[in-house]
Amino acid sequence: MAAALGFLKLQPPIAPLMEPGEVDRRYKHWRLRTMYAMFAGYAVFYFCRKNLSASTPELIRSLGCSKTQIGMIWSVLYGSYGVSKLVNGVIGDRANPRYFMAIGLFFSALANLCFGMSSSLIMLGLFWGLNGWFQGMGWPPCARLLTQWYSPNERGTKWAIWNTAHQVGGGLIMILGGILTQKYGWRSSFFIPAAIGVVTAFWLVDRLRDSPESLGLPKIEVYRNDEIYEADAQGLDQAHPVRDILVKHVLRNRQLWYLAIANFFVYLVRYGALDWAPTFLVEVKHSTVANAALKAAGFEFLGIAGAMLAGWLSDRYFKSRRSVVNVVYMLVLALAVAGFWLVPAGHPWVDAGLLAAIGFLVYGPQMMVGVCAADLGGKAAAATATGFTGFWGYAGSIVSGVGTGWIVDRWGWNGGFAFFVLAAFVGAALFTLTAEPAHAPRELMVK
Repeated sequence: MAAALGFLKLQPPIAPLMEPGEVDRRYKHWRLRTMYAMFAGYAVFYFCRKNLSASTPELIRSLGCSKTQIGMIWSVLYGSYGVSKLVNGVIGDRANPRYFMAIGLFFSALANLCFGMSSSLIMLGLFWGLNGWFQGMGWPPCARLLTQWYSPNERGTKWAIWNTAHQVGGGLIMILGGILTQKYGWRSSFFIPAAIGVVTAFWLVDRLRDSPESLGLPKIEVYRNDEIYEADAQGLDQAHPVRDILVKHVLRNRQLWYLAIANFFVYLVRYGALDWAPTFLVEVKHSTVANAALKAAGFEFLGIAGAMLAGWLSDRYFKSRRSVVNVVYMLVLALAVAGFWLVPAGHPWVDAGLLAAIGFLVYGPQMMVGVCAADLGGKAAAATATGFTGFWGYAGSIVSGVGTGWIVDRWGWNGGFAFFVLAAFVGAALFTLTAEPAHAPRELMVK
């Protein structure tokens, strides 16, 4: 078995290239290729996850499900995804991202196919839970690749560029899923993304590679002459036991704990607003399924600008101190959520604008939590650290799924949106505790 899975091991360094011109040419080629492959691959992961958002109103009507039951299906995915992100984060620091990411996407696509063929609540929950596990294999290889190919002083911007794959994938599947559901039924919004996912998985194997050193290139810090970060590059490597990485550089890191709990509330609002927005728009604002999905796509697309601006501001003006940006974003997010909730029916453009503003504001902190976690964990523990914060984020998503469904079934949409507004304020308060510089000396960060 070990021999059969040998392709999943990290690729060892090979003899370095000596010609400076060739090093520069290859570095530029592989940095670009790595970025667009990660971007496209992760966007397709969202094709196989957020398709449920677009099809939820029709799923409720067709199968006679309550909102609590639909929320349970979402929470099953978020629970399995959160655990998977933590476990596969540890594995991802020691696995070849080329194959690790492709395998996750392939089996996520198969889970979508099985979900689309099911009708009972138990089977829907089972296959969506399996999908959550395989979805958790998408983020860790990207975290590893981003820290291997991009240095810390450019990571806020580069991570923001990659992070827009969330919004591109989520926005496109909202549009596609809404059209497919309205014209061909809810099952089609799972079959088509499944086919796209299988094709993309094989494409990832062709496009991706592991670290620069595995291609005969120098470490990214050497290539970019980032001497200040050389300690981060050398301080921890894959020769250290998993327990040392997890305990010393994650579980004993006070800043990561603050960051992780803040992420709980970021994800509660993010998925609470996004997953339930189409249903809220159909039931309360009297929108069609397709139009509701189109408005929800704006949530994702404007989120691109929000994440990019947050990353740029944190690199350019705050010298990687990202907490100020996070706090401001979360405070304004609370106001945008309240506006979307309180605007009466009959103002579709206002609804669309406010939902897009929520996406703009929530994706800034969502993106920068991952950047901060990677900074704090270091290169060899980046996937573990982001997996840890991601676990807490998806714990918030579990609450947003079944919790929102339960609240709305009992207290209506007013109760649900009051819940989201409160979560945004709590998240802002928690981000104030992460004000320590991202690149503080490690002896200050690890307690």
